[in-house]
Amino acid sequence: MTFDAFSLNSFSLTGKTALVAGGTGAIGQAIAIGLARAGANVTVVGRREMGNLNDATAGADAGDIHHIQADITKNDNCITVVEACLKDWGSLDILVNCSGISLNVEDVTQFSRTQWDEMVAVNLTAAFDMIQASSPHMISQRYGKIINIASLYSFLGGRWSPAYASTKHGLVGLTKAMCDELAHWNIQVNAIAPGFIDTPLTDKTRNDKARSAEIINRIPAERWGAPADLMGAAVFLASDASAYVNGTVLTVDGGFMVR
Repeated sequence: MTFDAFSLNSFSLTGKTALVAGGTGAIGQAIAIGLARAGANVTVVGRREMGNLNDATAGADAGDIHHIQADITKNDNCITVVEACLKDWGSLDILVNCSGISLNVEDVTQFSRTQWDEMVAVNLTAAFDMIQASSPHMISQRYGKIINIASLYSFLGGRWSPAYASTKHGLVGLTKAMCDELAHWNIQVNAIAPGFIDTPLTDKTRNDKARSAEIINRIPAERWGAPADLMGAAVFLASDASAYVNGTVLTVDGGFMVR
């Protein structure tokens, strides 16, 4: 990109199409709204039902949001939702892998193989399957943006949650591997690592006053993050403004990792 080619329009997603996989949770919905507000037409897929998000994307330049209810831990469903996105919008430019769960927090000696397998399927394998289903279309158009939603536990240990930490470490490895393979076709693969975000997934921790205070004391911003705090990072990585950003992990954590 030359100096003359850069402007605020570089952040616009007008005319682009996005698929947010595992997007019915708080973070996925916020990212979908952010992409739509930047101009993209968005398909959100998840196992749960979801209300109409289009009311949150007011503005003449905003895109539309469609919802598909499907379980993307089943590989055939990944192919089906990609095909549905292509049928709705005519192309697929942006993929956000936001699928993630965290099951019971338990000592490693009590953490069951069933829990391990389910978390690997949702947090890591689904992202691989979605990339595999989406990348042929991005390769054919010589353009694509893939954003994996990692975690601070992509860098930290995972006491009492070995599968969560392992899958989030694995998601960063997948991001780097896919960057190495897909960059040749002008496809950027990056990750966002949210910090401690106020979502239903973190209710138990936030309601533990001692633990919540311990976390806030380590965050220079002195607050928990909100799902909306991830919108700007997602729009940046989905836009042409990040055309030379590839294989990186962008932390959105209020400064947690500096302490």
